[in-house]
Amino acid sequence: MSEHRRKPPQPEGGGRAAARRASQQSSGRRAAPSRESTESPSAAHDSEERPFSSRAEARRAAQRGGRRGGGGDSGRAEPSKKRLIDYPRHGKDGWQRWMPSWKQTTALGVGVVGSILAAGTVAYALVQVPDRQLASRAENNVYYWDDGSQMAATGGTKNRQEVGIAKIPKAMQHAVISAENKSFEDDPGVDFKGMARALYNMAKGGNTQGGSTITQQYVKNARLGDQSQTLDRKFKELFIAMKVNAEMEKPQIMEGYLNSSYFGRGAWGIQAAARTYYGKDAVDLSPSECAFLASLLKGATFYDPAGNVAYNSNATAEKNTERATKRWRWILDEMVKDGHLDAAKRAEFTKFPMPKKLKQNDDLGGQIGYLVDLARANFVNSNKAGHTVEDLAKGGFEIHTTFDKKKVQALEKAVVKIQKEHIDPEKRPKTDTHVQFGGASVEPDTGKIVAIYGGEDATKHFTNNADKTGAQVGSTFKPFVLAAAMKNGVRDKKLGREQSDAQRTKVSPDKSIYNGDNKVKIKNYDGSVWTNEEGKEWLQTNDGDASYGPIDLREAMRESANSPFVQLGMDIGIPLVRQAAIDAGLRDDDTLSKSEVPSFSIGISSPSAIRMAGSYATFAASGKQRDVYSVTEVFKRGKSIYKHEGKEKTAFSAAVADNVTDVLKTVVEKGTGTSAKLEGRDVAGKTGTTDGNKSAWFVGYTPQLSTAIDMYRMDDDENNKNREFLQMYGTGDQDSIHGASFPAEIWHDYMSEALKDEKILKFPKPEPIGDAVIDGEPAGPSESPSESPSETPSESPSETPTDTSSEPTASEPPKSSPTNTCLPLVGCGNGGGNGNGGNGNNGGNGNNGGSGDTGTDQGTDSGGGSGGGESASPTPSEDETSSDAGGGTGIFGGSRGES
Repeated sequence: MSEHRRKPPQPEGGGRAAARRASQQSSGRRAAPSRESTESPSAAHDSEERPFSSRAEARRAAQRGGRRGGGGDSGRAEPSKKRLIDYPRHGKDGWQRWMPSWKQTTALGVGVVGSILAAGTVAYALVQVPDRQLASRAENNVYYWDDGSQMAATGGTKNRQEVGIAKIPKAMQHAVISAENKSFEDDPGVDFKGMARALYNMAKGGNTQGGSTITQQYVKNARLGDQSQTLDRKFKELFIAMKVNAEMEKPQIMEGYLNSSYFGRGAWGIQAAARTYYGKDAVDLSPSECAFLASLLKGATFYDPAGNVAYNSNATAEKNTERATKRWRWILDEMVKDGHLDAAKRAEFTKFPMPKKLKQNDDLGGQIGYLVDLARANFVNSNKAGHTVEDLAKGGFEIHTTFDKKKVQALEKAVVKIQKEHIDPEKRPKTDTHVQFGGASVEPDTGKIVAIYGGEDATKHFTNNADKTGAQVGSTFKPFVLAAAMKNGVRDKKLGREQSDAQRTKVSPDKSIYNGDNKVKIKNYDGSVWTNEEGKEWLQTNDGDASYGPIDLREAMRESANSPFVQLGMDIGIPLVRQAAIDAGLRDDDTLSKSEVPSFSIGISSPSAIRMAGSYATFAASGKQRDVYSVTEVFKRGKSIYKHEGKEKTAFSAAVADNVTDVLKTVVEKGTGTSAKLEGRDVAGKTGTTDGNKSAWFVGYTPQLSTAIDMYRMDDDENNKNREFLQMYGTGDQDSIHGASFPAEIWHDYMSEALKDEKILKFPKPEPIGDAVIDGEPAGPSESPSESPSETPSESPSETPTDTSSEPTASEPPKSSPTNTCLPLVGCGNGGGNGNGGNGNNGGNGNNGGSGDTGTDQGTDSGGGSGGGESASPTPSEDETSSDAGGGTGIFGGSRGES
């Protein structure tokens, strides 16, 4: 081979230097043989290699330890020296270069564990155990009126008394160990498995509960004073718990834990809990009572039999009692399993140890206790920082409320006036006992709750009557039906369901006509007669069995006629009526009936006075809905930790809301609500009374203020599981109670005082809205309301609804002589009752009324028949009857009159 074709020798070393030296070699020189080669010089001399094409190729060759030549290992260069940390691994190709050896893996694991142990040792040595007294001391919470003056100061300072371990029953200690931490006697203060589980859950954003021993809970309650669920707090708690466990004996830890734990009802510590729940000292508690008190440590909000719906709607007295009883039994059984309680002794505890009735502090008497409870619940349920009832019980908060002191006093004064003048339990024990009033007042422009009336005294009557009571609202629900009719419209009965939902006619309150007769058959959207699950029909009744004939919706609202609004609700669709109520401000919870029965539209739901005032405020604000609230800002040791952020949404267009207001003005000006008139002011409102005369309402508003007043009778003994609403016939020496009587009078007196210094404002003038609808069908070009009859029953139902008296208002027209009118497709004639017998397609019978073929003949005697061709009213079934509402005897639970 010629000299100029010989390849350069392979470099001996690796890296860029080797590549550089190789590239500088003369192309005419032979490659030198490897020092490690066993080949003969002639073989090495004959071995030739091609030159490297680039530096990278030379570098790769050098890293592989030299390129093999044509014969054996003659082409391998001397391997490079291994590094201290051989990674990527020396002498390996491909993925093996990046796979750590078992030695490296072991060393890394040992290093990580060692680092953690070292860090833990340092943290354990440096952490300081906080002073128990500083963290566990309870302070007052101070509540302020809206003008900044102090309303109340209350906290945990008065309800805490520490006791030594000798005065804490062994049964209490054992109950806590069996329920909370079975390994308490032997663990190092920390459950590492539980902690790992809790930390993992927090890292995933899941449930943060679990993993804490009694020692850790003691540290959290009495040492840290920090209830937050954060990794920082968990680590701090971990090291302090281990240090506390090393420095304190187990009995000392148990004593500290039971003296610093929160048991609900403002009671901190076992001694305060024993006094609060059982009226005795802790040392005198029985094992059964100890088991119940131990159950409260899981969360008093859900295990106190008194209930706590202000903080959670699921924490009712009934549900809490059920939960507490179940956990009480479980703890007793666990004590037996753990050898802490003899089985024979356990067998003696068969009856749940029901605690005493919940009582307020004496300094929270009158309305103050209700106001404090409402503000406290508002803060706990609204703050994003997660402050709990337990945090508030420790105190140290400054809570600024929306409550106007003068308005609160004015509302209480108005109620007390009615009570003193009309309610006399000694004189009329059968009718005037257990009479309750509730009320709430809200600003439409802000949603502020400026006043409530919760009951006679928060230290004597423990249910806040301004909040959820279960009292059905009756006809005060009708404005939501009207709003839905103008917003969504009624379905076209000639089309199928899907088409009818898509093609609707929005309703005009003045042009739309519905049958206002008594005992009218209710129909589905498609014109078929509505029947219940048993296939039975229903005839809707009006208050006092009055019949109005064809009536426009404004007049129907003014007279509080039931049948037009029940049928209107069916034509709209009950789900859309319900949604209109929610849009206005009612809660979608257990207070808003989920029933689809026709009487839904006349108030079988039971929202609170606060929510009713807030929802009517939406109409006052021309359709702008603002959630009601009672706390503006909260401070903790001078730092603002919560501030209300009001959100506004458009529930209804101004056209819809202002037309509802205009119709409700008619109710006050010349309808059932005339007793609520305010001289010189625009007032809109609605009366409401339920079936059986079991509740009565007046809800009304001016441009500046919306107020709801309710009245009902119910035994206020919350321990009585069979409490029920009582009838109010004869109450206050009245034949019956209606929204137009005591509730409207209270509303009038309060609003007169509350608005005394306020500027007189007028409601906006409503713009025309909607089209003419005749009994749910759009009126054609040639149709007019005066020519529109509708089908009415021709036979009296077999069952007569419970009698109720008509609204006692001076301007109310006689209900016994309705105007003779005609309905389309049916004929002329008035519905039965009140002296008009003949009615319907084929005439009918009054008591002495003549019969007729076209419905033109009428009876002459008072109390005539109801119309022709209708089946009798069905017997209500138990599961379809609402106890507080219902048309007539009410298989739908509908209300009567103002219902």
